[in-house]
Amino acid sequence: MVYSKEVEIGGKIFKIETGKLAKQSNGAVTVQYGDTVVLVTAVAGELKDDLDYFPLSVEYREKAFAVGKIPGGFFKREGKPSEKEILSARLVDRPIRPLFAENYLNDTQVAAFVYSYDNENDADVLAAVGASAALVVSDIPFLEPVGEVRVGRINGQFIVNPTNAQVEESDIELVVAGTDSSIMMVEGEAKEVSEDEILDALKFAHQEIKKLVKVQNELRELCGKPKMVVTEKVIDQNLLNDVKDLAYGKLKNIVEAVLAKEERSSKNKELEQEVLTALAEKYPEQEKVIKAIFHNMEKELMRNRILDEGLRLDGRKTDQIRPITIELGILPRPHATALFTRGETQSLTTLTLGTKQDEQIIDGLQTEFRKRYILHYNFPPFSVGETGRYGGVGRREVGHGNLAERSLKNILPPEEVFPYMIRLNSDILESNGSSSMATICAGSLALMEGGVPVKCAVAGIAMGLVKEGDRYAVLSDILGNEDHLGDMDFKVAGSENGITGFQMDIKIQGISFEIMEKALTQAKAGRLHILKIMNDAISVSNPNISKFAPTLLSTKINTDKIGAVIGPGGKVIQKIQKEFSVEINIEEDGTVSIAGQDRQKAKEAKEYIKWLTAEPEIGKTYSGKVMKITDFGAFVEILPGTQGLLHISQIDNKRVNKVTDVLKEGEVIKVKLLSIEGGKFSLSRKALLKEKEEVQENSENDNS
Repeated sequence: MVYSKEVEIGGKIFKIETGKLAKQSNGAVTVQYGDTVVLVTAVAGELKDDLDYFPLSVEYREKAFAVGKIPGGFFKREGKPSEKEILSARLVDRPIRPLFAENYLNDTQVAAFVYSYDNENDADVLAAVGASAALVVSDIPFLEPVGEVRVGRINGQFIVNPTNAQVEESDIELVVAGTDSSIMMVEGEAKEVSEDEILDALKFAHQEIKKLVKVQNELRELCGKPKMVVTEKVIDQNLLNDVKDLAYGKLKNIVEAVLAKEERSSKNKELEQEVLTALAEKYPEQEKVIKAIFHNMEKELMRNRILDEGLRLDGRKTDQIRPITIELGILPRPHATALFTRGETQSLTTLTLGTKQDEQIIDGLQTEFRKRYILHYNFPPFSVGETGRYGGVGRREVGHGNLAERSLKNILPPEEVFPYMIRLNSDILESNGSSSMATICAGSLALMEGGVPVKCAVAGIAMGLVKEGDRYAVLSDILGNEDHLGDMDFKVAGSENGITGFQMDIKIQGISFEIMEKALTQAKAGRLHILKIMNDAISVSNPNISKFAPTLLSTKINTDKIGAVIGPGGKVIQKIQKEFSVEINIEEDGTVSIAGQDRQKAKEAKEYIKWLTAEPEIGKTYSGKVMKITDFGAFVEILPGTQGLLHISQIDNKRVNKVTDVLKEGEVIKVKLLSIEGGKFSLSRKALLKEKEEVQENSENDNS
């Protein structure tokens, strides 16, 4: 039987339907908003009780047929997920992950397929609601429904689920997910807006989220399956006591000691091995249980110390930032480099400037477009002292890079001011918390070092949370362990004027607006502290770009002159490129970009194109070639394809009997354009000779 529920969101009907498609899944729904339709399934596999983590995977795929396209490439079928699909999958995964029953460890997969796309309503937030709804109606032990919406703001007015066109106009774009009582996830960007404005956007979003939660609860009442029973793990109390007797005091000393990351890890492993060895005979085949007890004990000790004493693993207070060092220009050939080190987290970020030819072409469900700015984030295994396989980029790297890219996007100069293609590349060389925020700081520094005329500096900071009942502590600039053992990872990036990037994930069942407000206030103080250190290193962009960067010049021509620059079969433009050693790109609006390593040659190419496309001006002097001689004068080409008549009476100051007495075909002479009548151009050599004589006479008079 087919069941459906509808709710109005942003003036459009949001419809959830189940019972028609993919009925062998544990739960399956279709979600429709406008003409965008997403199928989302949830399937529970075998119990994986030997794992120490929840094996959830989320897939999001866009089908080309959804927008009436045929996939490109030789195989003509969809391939590996694009960056957009990976980012959308993360928007589905992050809010639902904390909401499964605690001891549920079945292999679980959520899959979302975009089957129809209307070019207005992005399917990512629909997929997240669909994932929640599929889990809600299934027998999978999912605790409560989640709603997810996108929020934009135009002229001070918030818009729920804005169209793609409205997103472009907005000064805030946030994707917000939450339950009926709390916010679970936030991701987005803004054009330097205040903390209060972000809070207002979140509160606006939450009102819409509640509607989506309500309709899912109604659907569950109609057709929801009974939830499967999750067996709670029972730990032998004697084993628990023995581990505590052996390790608690020693582990407490390690937690309270100020140690480097590797030293702490080493001491923890030594103590853990000591406990495992001591209890191996008494509790055979209980190694995983003992390790879990040890981990929980460390978590409890760390959290209690923060809540009771306000002290963290490295001895900092809750609002303290780790020491920061900055080095600029440390590599000789890249167009700019910035090494940003905060505690044991380090980003080496490089800037590369390119030409129009280097822009990235993005093809997907939306209309193909080009990106002139990209940021790539890389997290090699050695950054955390590990070995690993060097293959493709992981989802985490794509997500972190996207957050950093968006956080810096709105401070970049427009293309007409700085026509270069911009690539930032962040290699994380050390990591102990908040490497994506280090990337933002290093990226901002590299842009200034490289001479990109950015609006201002941007810094990022990651906030954490420890919450037990009504007690909580917000942590500034979190360590890796504080992220792992804490309840929240709340990243905020911005300038001195306001927030530019935003991301929040939590591991508990929601947080209050009170906690969020405190986190934002504390994050602002931390961000301003970091910005001061960055501004001490470099406060304004360098006046010049690297000598190794290509010279990039631009000019504007009339669109009806584009053909003159290209020439028949591209012969003219190819000749210019070869002669001046440049690359030329011409836009439909007549913008001409000229790129070359030799700045002088690029300038000469620009002047040549301007000459090639110039419009004749009365009173202007031209160097023209004599194309044809007649009895009454000569025809002179003053511009490519433009000839004027130099009448015999305008050739010289004295009388000319025959044109050939003075001129010959192919000769280059200077002439002045006297008039334009009916598309005919009248030229004079006589006027220039007369002007020259007058100058000489004035000079002789001055000398006498």
